Amino acid sequence: MRIRSLGTQFAIPCVAVGLILSGCSSDNDVTPGTSTIGSTNDINAHDVADLRDGGNLRLVLSSFPESFNYLQVDGGTDSTGDVIEPTLPVAYTSNAAGELAINHDYFTDIQLTGTNPQQVTYTINPKAVWTDGTPITWEDMRSQAAALSGRDTTYLMTATSGFERVEKVERGVDDRQAIVTFSQPYAEWQGQFSPLYPKATTESAAAFNDRDRNGLAVSAGPFQIGAIDRGQNRITLTRNPAWWGATPKLDTITFSVLDSSAWLPAIQNNELDIAYMSGIENVTGAKQAVGVVLRRTPEPSWSHITFNGAPGSLLEDPQVRIAISKAIDRQGIVNASQNGVVDDPKPLNNHIFMKGQKGYQDNSAPISFDPTAAAKMLDDLGWKLNGDVREKNGRRLEIRDVMYQQDAWVQTAQIVQQNLAQIGVKLNIQTVPGSGLFKDVIDPGNFELAQFSWGGSYLPLGALPQIYAYDPNNLQSNKARIGSPELNALIDRTIAELDPEKARELANQCDQMIFEEGYSIPLHQASGTYAARADLANYGAFGLATADYTKVGFVK
Repeated sequence: MRIRSLGTQFAIPCVAVGLILSGCSSDNDVTPGTSTIGSTNDINAHDVADLRDGGNLRLVLSSFPESFNYLQVDGGTDSTGDVIEPTLPVAYTSNAAGELAINHDYFTDIQLTGTNPQQVTYTINPKAVWTDGTPITWEDMRSQAAALSGRDTTYLMTATSGFERVEKVERGVDDRQAIVTFSQPYAEWQGQFSPLYPKATTESAAAFNDRDRNGLAVSAGPFQIGAIDRGQNRITLTRNPAWWGATPKLDTITFSVLDSSAWLPAIQNNELDIAYMSGIENVTGAKQAVGVVLRRTPEPSWSHITFNGAPGSLLEDPQVRIAISKAIDRQGIVNASQNGVVDDPKPLNNHIFMKGQKGYQDNSAPISFDPTAAAKMLDDLGWKLNGDVREKNGRRLEIRDVMYQQDAWVQTAQIVQQNLAQIGVKLNIQTVPGSGLFKDVIDPGNFELAQFSWGGSYLPLGALPQIYAYDPNNLQSNKARIGSPELNALIDRTIAELDPEKARELANQCDQMIFEEGYSIPLHQASGTYAARADLANYGAFGLATADYTKVGFVK
């Protein structure tokens, strides 16, 4: 359940963000909200003096983390991000408007100290230590920069996060200062080292890929992992006795892995303190629960359908992907999914920016809904009807759509199935448990279509090299295996542009190319609607903001 930005700039795949669930009930007292990103949030803000000492915050996960290394491809998921967020350093925090501030718990100062070449100087808080008592130093940063540089492909990373542009990381005035020098400019440098792992996790590919697979060896936040119970599908965080910052109000944070269908009952039965609510039935049910309130803030999370365009695959031809895209009624899907929850729901028409963010514009013309044109495209491409299904060179245009085992995703797939049947494309729906969807199905490329969500952040450009650049030897998060040298070059120009306005213009040029290559079909962004216990404070619908876990608690 992705409900906030961790501080890193790369996007996180989410299996059950809970974005969609059809519903048309009029017997409710829920006022529709918006899905457009704004500059406020809804977290029941309170001074810490208003909160009682102690308590356990009960949160939900859609799947058990495959790894606790968020930087490694198996760990780069919303579940891992949620668990490690209170336990590891990040360089910057964000407020509800997406404005950044240095995280002084970990860094006393961060300065852009040069532009030709680009250079950033980090001064580490002298009190900052790992849970084993060793100080956090420039060597941890140097090691992580090297691991994420992409120079050694045995490091199976989620994203390079701009470190492919870092020439060197050097010791500053002492071990508590790191000087990062870039070989090429990098626009979103403020998203780097978020989170930061210790040198022991990043100094070798073996450690990077497996050291934290079953838990965090060491951490450095206000909380640490106290217990991992795989039998009960439960992870408990406890206060970190080595923590040097403000004392947390909570004693513990407990994560329970639950099927999405169990989230509302768990809220109603006082078994969770907060959970994402999707669809008007769930939102209405949560609002009527005793001691529960709805908290809402649109967030940079969005659902989509990604194609598998790998060489030799059934959908390798971008024109076939465009034809299929044009046959899918995105407005119909959004109407069914966000009715009653969002006022005047509209499809998302950009792969990079969310509605409400600077830079958002509609680039979706190549996949505009036109079933007649879609059918003609397939005819012209040699895919001829044979009965109800098209064929070409002995291959049937029969595709598998894989997704998390959740009614919400299946209902969307059924609409897609009906749309594609009208143009002679057969769609088979395959559901997969959350714990195996990426590692066992999507990452190996065992699909034609895949439905999931991306949880983004206040730094949107990082998604370009992570998701849409294509290197067959280092896929990062390019689940589609789609791209081109031309798009790669434009992405390089975009993330090297230090003028934000020019960078946004270039990003939209990238987005136009992404639509033209038929990479994926954006559906809609999240309304950010949560059911929370009424006395839960400083936690809720964060929008673009990051959480301060030392201030989370329950009102006296």
